Amino acid sequence: MELHFRNLDKERLSAAELEKLIGDRDHTDFLNTRNELYRAKKMKENPPSRAEAIRMMAEEPNLIRRPVVIAGGRIVLGFDPDKYKSL
Repeated sequence: MELHFRNLDKERLSAAELEKLIGDRDHTDFLNTRNELYRAKKMKENPPSRAEAIRMMAEEPNLIRRPVVIAGGRIVLGFDPDKYKSL
């Protein structure tokens, strides 16, 4: 399997790319719960709307849970070697 690496700090995802990536999934799964902004805004207790989350992730790429691994239309969020093997 060929992997493409994208450094989100240097090559950010646009709001349109995030919208496509998230698709019909729960947008809150894509939020990095360890991020300072996530904690400061208490997003666990008060999750942002989909549009607001996408806007914030486009502006602040560290708010995106990483790594994002996409294979065959399936997505694995965060470091999960067992799920990588299933791809």
